[in-house]
Amino acid sequence: METITTVLLLLVAVVISAAAARMLPRVLPLPLIQIAIGFAVSGITGSGIRLEPDIFFLLFLPPLLFLDGWRIPKEGLFRDIGTVLELAFGLVVFTTLGIGFLVHWLIPAIPLPVAFALAAILSPTDPVAVTAIAARVNVPRRLMHVLEGESLLNDASGLVCMRFAVAAAMTGAFSLADAAASFVWLVLGGLAIGIVVTWILTWSKNRVARDYGEDTGSQILVSLLIPFVAYLAAEKVGGSGILAAVAAGMTMSYSEQSGRALATTRIRRNAVWDMVQFALNGMMFVVLGEQLPRIVASAAQVVSETGHVSPLWMIVYVLLINVALVALRFLWVWVALRFSIRAALKRGDPPPAPGWRLVAATSVAGARGAITLAGILTIPFLLPDGDPFPARDLVIFLAACAIIVSLVLASVALPPLLKGLAVPAEPHERQQEDAVRAAAATAAIEAAQAMMRTLPRDGADNDLYTHASARLIDYYKERIAGYSAKEQSDMDRFRAAARAEREVWLAALQAEREAIYREARRNAVPDDVARRLVHEVDLLETRAQES
Repeated sequence: METITTVLLLLVAVVISAAAARMLPRVLPLPLIQIAIGFAVSGITGSGIRLEPDIFFLLFLPPLLFLDGWRIPKEGLFRDIGTVLELAFGLVVFTTLGIGFLVHWLIPAIPLPVAFALAAILSPTDPVAVTAIAARVNVPRRLMHVLEGESLLNDASGLVCMRFAVAAAMTGAFSLADAAASFVWLVLGGLAIGIVVTWILTWSKNRVARDYGEDTGSQILVSLLIPFVAYLAAEKVGGSGILAAVAAGMTMSYSEQSGRALATTRIRRNAVWDMVQFALNGMMFVVLGEQLPRIVASAAQVVSETGHVSPLWMIVYVLLINVALVALRFLWVWVALRFSIRAALKRGDPPPAPGWRLVAATSVAGARGAITLAGILTIPFLLPDGDPFPARDLVIFLAACAIIVSLVLASVALPPLLKGLAVPAEPHERQQEDAVRAAAATAAIEAAQAMMRTLPRDGADNDLYTHASARLIDYYKERIAGYSAKEQSDMDRFRAAARAEREVWLAALQAEREAIYREARRNAVPDDVARRLVHEVDLLETRAQES
């Protein structure tokens, strides 16, 4: 009962944080607000939440990593795959070594393997937090694609590196050859199992839906279970459950392109996953705030054991570690860009000419978030011999402060760095969208004409079908004419007409919905009928807003 009460309290705190973020006069990152609310919760309840690392890891990470893999723009990811891999793997190792040695040098009470574990879990970045921070300034889409791709892959690489470091701290031994072999199996096994599990489950549910009909609830439940099945299956055979969840998400995105799911299933499933992502991300940051008082107290005790009597030394540690994180990231991005320019010159391509602001924005955008928090909280409480894990609370404190400081730094520094920032051009997405819309409209016209040809010659309702098809064909032809406009003036005119049509449509739909609710309040229509009618209007409004 106590566990259920705790979960409900955390969910309430997440809801309050979302409302508070909208009420504040200044835009603040939502994770910072959630940490503050969690801190307040700890003062009200007076009792800390006892976290089981393995359970915490299992419940939070697989669905979040799965959803990242599912929703990341694949075209943007593969276009800049070289840059993404440099950041996601090379920078992770660079950060792990640099920050690991720095932490051990600053705080000798933290053993070197534990320092490497802290550094490894500080390497993953959180683009969700960066997007929330940059709400006041448009983040260039190509930069966001790189940051999203980096986050998707460095989540896995950072957590895998942390796993090796924790294992070394637990056993007191480390073999590079064994670690390399284990790493290969972790990567290949995790990726393979994630792909196979997702393919089998999606094929099975599609086969059942095709032969016996589709049930929306069960389809959504299967999508929720896939990341956990992939994660547990990979961990069972010694693979990386983290990479399995990522691979499962990416496989899911390709599987869904078959278009076999019902429209209702897709709409409701997206809503469910949006809620899951919001709740899990929010709960992790609320838990961090709730744990902070105890973490700070325990960390101060560990600091006193290092010979520094004043707990203010913790602030020095936090600032130095965060300065080092930004500096290492800046150095890596700068050097990587030099190599990219040299490679472009060798190929005869026009080299990119990024300025220092792009490098600085990419460095500051490396805000830590949910993955760092989830990973650091999974550090074991005890060593195999029953002794406490060395400096566990201090390491968690440093990671928690790194999250907070990176979020604050990004909130302050990103807007001026991103303002007017020029990045290498990417394909015009609007033109690509128009081309696809035109192709879809052409297919719709052909379908309507084919249906007309199948009507019986003496059908009683042929005139109704003929009239409906003519109206539909005229509608799609008008759309194709707009999408294929050659002159910029014609295209601007078409887009202006589309905006005007959308505004009128939204006003009409709002009036339609209010009329339905008014009739329902007068008991002029049953509740279930009113809900169905409102749902239809809501779908049309969603379509109008996204068009």
